[in-house]
Amino acid sequence: MATKRIEIMDTTLRDGEQTSSVSFSASEKLTIAKLLLEELKVDRIEVASARVSEGEFQAVKDITEWASENGYLDKVEVLTFVDEGVSISWMEEAGAKAQNLLTKGSLNHLTHQLKKTPNQHFKEVEEVIKLATEKGFITNVYLEDWSNGMRNSKPYVYEFLEFLSKQKVERIMLPDTLGVLTPKESFDFVKETKEKYPDLHFDFHAHNDYDLGVANAVEGLKAGADGLHLTVNGMGERAGNAPMSSTIAVINDFMPDIKIGVNEKVLYTVSKLVENFSGVMIPANKPIIGANVFTQTAGIHADGDNKKNLYFSDLMPERFGRKRQYALGKASGKANIQKNLHQLGLQLNDEDLKKVTQRIIELGDKKQVVTKEDLPYIISDVLDRTYEEKVKVNSYVLTHSKGLKPSTTVSITIEEDTFEENAQGDGQFDAFMNAIRTVFKKKKTVLPDLIDYAVRIPPGSRSDALCETIITWKYPEKEFKTRGLDSDQTVSAIKATEKMLNIIIN
Repeated sequence: MATKRIEIMDTTLRDGEQTSSVSFSASEKLTIAKLLLEELKVDRIEVASARVSEGEFQAVKDITEWASENGYLDKVEVLTFVDEGVSISWMEEAGAKAQNLLTKGSLNHLTHQLKKTPNQHFKEVEEVIKLATEKGFITNVYLEDWSNGMRNSKPYVYEFLEFLSKQKVERIMLPDTLGVLTPKESFDFVKETKEKYPDLHFDFHAHNDYDLGVANAVEGLKAGADGLHLTVNGMGERAGNAPMSSTIAVINDFMPDIKIGVNEKVLYTVSKLVENFSGVMIPANKPIIGANVFTQTAGIHADGDNKKNLYFSDLMPERFGRKRQYALGKASGKANIQKNLHQLGLQLNDEDLKKVTQRIIELGDKKQVVTKEDLPYIISDVLDRTYEEKVKVNSYVLTHSKGLKPSTTVSITIEEDTFEENAQGDGQFDAFMNAIRTVFKKKKTVLPDLIDYAVRIPPGSRSDALCETIITWKYPEKEFKTRGLDSDQTVSAIKATEKMLNIIIN
């Protein structure tokens, strides 16, 4: 079967940045652009809209300077407008060479937004394309609202395409601007368009308003599209665009006649970076990149994985730079526990394993989260086989007064030595940590860095509900989590910290 090479254009930095409340800095844009082209290896990136702001101009300039030095300039694209060359001048000053010209792909948009006739619009488009050609620029053309154009004003769409087929245009881009197409319509409209103009390069641009972005993108490819527009984490206006991670996985696993250059091994890395820069969190159940998608919860699944990998599929986590995990909770079976014990280098006999499994199920029934790092403590508690408690927070006083910095006085025993220390901080927990650091300096022990602090309270609970604090630590290169449970948030954090201190001392 003959394979067809498809271009993947990432528009995270342009369409993705239109996600509500998201704005990347110039340095963040440059970092993402480098990752997309050098590591993820997408074919092209759309980095900004012309004329938006001075900050946007500087971001594009930084990217084009880097791209020019590294041979990527033709792959860096800017959204431009039919504005008598104003966008072209902006683009030229910013150092870009490829424009994605926004035009009207439906008669409805043309009539009610621009209030112009097709011939008037075509003439203005022609002038912009001519100017770009004279300057040696690449021109791609967006047919905005093309999907509704195909539904409601198809003669206009084909009149426009006939005009564009005679212009100096590299690609024509077919957006489902409002995310309204069904998979069947995506296939039919792209197929019909490609059959009428087989020599033109068509990109398909899907939005996700009905959660059909991936399905529509795949159908567009089946119908003959030459390229796809995707965004990292599915970012974009409203419900976002077709997500990069899921679409790439589907293409690689179910479309053997399609060839792409994207390096799926770094999809997760890029997704996490964009998550951090954007502040838009990845849902835990987001396919490919969500925190839970490679976690087996049911004991029967873990057991099946031990018996010829019965619950494995082609979506192996290692493909995406990830690892399989086995959750601990009320659905856990012995197989889950064994998987986690193995990762910790621990081993139990059958009778002890049964007791520990039962205890984890009990904790799960109380909706407590059980982590791999909790296992030694649960084993100790259940089997009365106590690991030596080398660190104990004996007592503490937390003070918080208006107009004064919070402070803590803490008494702590480390092995045989007891220390008492006082410290101030930006909050009660920060003051507690400052006191603890002072103590451990005396012991010539460096504490791990706190890299994440999460607090969970059951929805709808009263003010005296239990509060769970989960802290992620890094020490020195390895990350681990500890958990504390108490009705007071600061106390639950102190309990989680005490657990961390025992882990590093042991």
